Amino acid sequence: MMKKILGLDLGTTSIGWALVTEAIDESEKSSIIRLGVRVNPLTVDEQSNFEKGKSITTNADRTLKRSMRRNLQRYKLRRENLIEILKENRFIDDATLLSENGNKSTFETYHLRAKSATNEISLNEFARVLLMINKKRGYKSSRKAKNQDEGQLIDGMEIAKKLYIENKTPGQLVFEILKSGKKGIPDFYRSDLASEFDIVWTYQKQFYPEILTDEFRDEIMGKGQKVTSSAFWKKYGFNTAEIKGSRDEKKIHAYDLRSKAIDTQLSKEEVAFVLAAINNNLNNSSGYLGSISDRSKELYFNKQTVGQYLMTQLKQNPHTRLKNQVFYRQDYLHEFNTLWEIQAKFHKELTPELKEEIRDVIIFYQRRLKSQKGLISFCEFESRQIEVEINGKKKVKTIGSKVCPKSSPLFQEFK
Repeated sequence: MMKKILGLDLGTTSIGWALVTEAIDESEKSSIIRLGVRVNPLTVDEQSNFEKGKSITTNADRTLKRSMRRNLQRYKLRRENLIEILKENRFIDDATLLSENGNKSTFETYHLRAKSATNEISLNEFARVLLMINKKRGYKSSRKAKNQDEGQLIDGMEIAKKLYIENKTPGQLVFEILKSGKKGIPDFYRSDLASEFDIVWTYQKQFYPEILTDEFRDEIMGKGQKVTSSAFWKKYGFNTAEIKGSRDEKKIHAYDLRSKAIDTQLSKEEVAFVLAAINNNLNNSSGYLGSISDRSKELYFNKQTVGQYLMTQLKQNPHTRLKNQVFYRQDYLHEFNTLWEIQAKFHKELTPELKEEIRDVIIFYQRRLKSQKGLISFCEFESRQIEVEINGKKKVKTIGSKVCPKSSPLFQEFK
């Protein structure tokens, strides 16, 4: 009787297998019955997690896909509602063409969108612009201020305006805040931090041209504080300046150096400290949100709408990529209000009531977050089960007091 052997080759991204028969005596002949391979293609992150022993959760991928389906469905629902109300008000009809058509019409809607911020366009064309805004309506942050005093400081745009009007760097502004006795340090746009880095570098370079070279700048730009400090040591043999004192004293002294670095000669160790500190802020700032914030800042100082900003890029380069240029929801709201006010001067149909309905009920409507109260457990000591009848069927329902969070003083007192 011949032996049957199943061989398996388990790899990180594939499983090889073979079913063979092995001869026991000379009268028999070994043979391969069947073989094959099952390949499991993994992404770089999946393979890295596999090698580290991390479990692969299928729920995360399912949640992502479900979220994409919901976003698409809600966008289509907004579009249907918008088209319906535009038809009711006779902006368009069933025969109206809402897309580009014909030669040299690729960016026609972008052109109309930019034009409508200053000049008259027809209601038919304005409907196309509204449909375009409805498709991409911006990133909305749910961030809130910790208290009323810090509210304006957290708003990055308010900080950018303050820096622009008062002609200050982030370091100078923070130094003034700390000197006044306040402890809250605002978040700055990446462009403002990068501008401060350039100003400090340019001014101090006249005193240390052999250290602050263009090649060295490219080497350390955007790196973390430790990496920047070690770069000065490895290349030039000196460390960043050491600041002594209490925590608050160190912070005030650090920003004092940053405020002086733009117009006063510092020692080379202090220059290295300042550049490392600014670099650290740049490195810690979010690249995604930082890019959004910088675009928002550019719109404000150039006095442009989102449509005008995008059309300017298309005029400079028709092949430029617009897809991943994200803006804040507030920028789109500002554009909507601007376009409506301009076009309302030429079209009496654009009433305040219609504006409110299209803006607040259709395009910029934001559903509230789903309540998660049902996930809070019942207290095991102050809860009981009762029988209730639902649709003629008896079911057991738990009622009673809910548990308090671990962060609650009551929990801390009685745990």
